[in-house]
Amino acid sequence: MLEETNQLSRRAFVTLASSAAAGCSLMGISSARAEQDSRSAISLFDGKTLHGWIQIENSAISLTVSAIADQAAFVGKLTNGMDAVSLFLRGRLEDSVRADLATYSATNANAKALLSTVVKDLNQVIHGSSIYDLARFANIALQPETEQLLQQDVHGMQLARLNMLLLEDAYPAELARSSATGWVVKDGLIASKGVGRGVMYTANDYGRYRLMLTMRHVSGKPDHPACVLVFCTRPQAGEMPLDALGGIQFDVPSGGHWDYRPGMNRDGGAEYTTIEKRSFDVSAWSQIELLVDAKTGTARMAVAQPPGSKAVEVLDFKEATAGKVGPIALQMHNAGLFDEYKDISIEVDPKEERLVTAV
Repeated sequence: MLEETNQLSRRAFVTLASSAAAGCSLMGISSARAEQDSRSAISLFDGKTLHGWIQIENSAISLTVSAIADQAAFVGKLTNGMDAVSLFLRGRLEDSVRADLATYSATNANAKALLSTVVKDLNQVIHGSSIYDLARFANIALQPETEQLLQQDVHGMQLARLNMLLLEDAYPAELARSSATGWVVKDGLIASKGVGRGVMYTANDYGRYRLMLTMRHVSGKPDHPACVLVFCTRPQAGEMPLDALGGIQFDVPSGGHWDYRPGMNRDGGAEYTTIEKRSFDVSAWSQIELLVDAKTGTARMAVAQPPGSKAVEVLDFKEATAGKVGPIALQMHNAGLFDEYKDISIEVDPKEERLVTAV
């Protein structure tokens, strides 16, 4: 009996040793593949600068109701101000809007809707031709950024930025100062500043690729998940950008989504498929993998939390007509959001059509 027991023990030991060796072998294969994927990837963030990225802040080129710091004073000047800028703007408002402004009160039932209409009319002015006139702005102190843009031949977004700055200079107490940038490098991370809705997109265009990044959501008031946009439309010189670059949005890490293509602007339909619904700690670091192919209009997302653990495929998108070669963007959905990113890399034309972090 003792001899049989010893033989069984020896057999069990050999089996365990073989299993361990096989496991080590598989781990070695996985490590080798991961190392190979890493070697073929190109870093999109060096931890020091935002070189290779372009920023668009909506608040830098468009007025919002929340940017009117003193609503009563601003309405008062638009309605009765005799300064050259107020006279000019008043002439650009619809007759019905001017009539409603004459009886404006913050307690009126239509106060919020009226301000939204005023903002809409003023944004048409901002997005139009230059509002600068030497006589019109003769007695107005201009910011250095305004002066700098006035010395340039500006078009598109830069022209809208100039007009926005001119309005802020004309109404320094009534309008909040906007920022041209919403992202900075902080402690080796890309960090959003919470200043307003906007995007930061790659200087290069991509069609078929594997995007890897590590991120966490710090806080939000009002809150919204961090977002990555694919199949984006690059703004052309002299053009105003599409909202969210007209891209396909992936909420990271939660797996929410939105379709910003012109004429869509909805949360999507059958083109989105939730593969697995997980409850992630958005304030903890997550590793995100996006496998994207513009030719087929497909994008698949996997999430590993914590980074380095086995990922789960969370969300797929498939719509051939949506696929397009273009930039990749990080989106700040609204003011008050603070997100952080690091370890951003891209593998162009990946050899394997699989989510490497999910195996």
